[in-house]
Amino acid sequence: MAISRDKKNALVAELAELFTTAKSAVGATYNTLTVAELQELRAAARANDVVIKVAKNRLVRVALAGNDKFKAADTSLLTGQLVYAFSSTDEVAPAQVLAKFAKAHPALQLVAGFDNTGAALDTATVTALASLPTKDQLRGQLVSVIAAPLTGFLSVANGAQRGFAQVLSQRAEAL
Repeated sequence: MAISRDKKNALVAELAELFTTAKSAVGATYNTLTVAELQELRAAARANDVVIKVAKNRLVRVALAGNDKFKAADTSLLTGQLVYAFSSTDEVAPAQVLAKFAKAHPALQLVAGFDNTGAALDTATVTALASLPTKDQLRGQLVSVIAAPLTGFLSVANGAQRGFAQVLSQRAEAL
């Protein structure tokens, strides 16, 4: 069934808004995924504040051409049936959500992406983005690096007391 011009215009406006507000957007092929699997993908995306959209590539190109940032973006990789993931809060979340889902469902393959500056990202770059740690993981690593010297110092300081206590308990057992 064909989509009316009004619906196409509304979809193009919605896509343009998503591209404008997104810190990153990623497209992936989904040729043999079932509706239930796509719903599972949408649920996983919602949990990570990622919006999933299925749209014709021609409409995506129109939405990108209507935005000053994305006018010069290379859209040659946008071929076939693609599902698009957008995130306005995290740069790597769309790539990570799609890559995690692709591990369980090999029919989903990362194709291309766009960052918030309007640059197009190729498949290798999107795959590299997906392997980056999340902001929360980076924060945890930073806290552990900052806390490591203090933890080591406390361990050394407690070592002397622990050794003294062990010597006293061994001496008490000997008597």
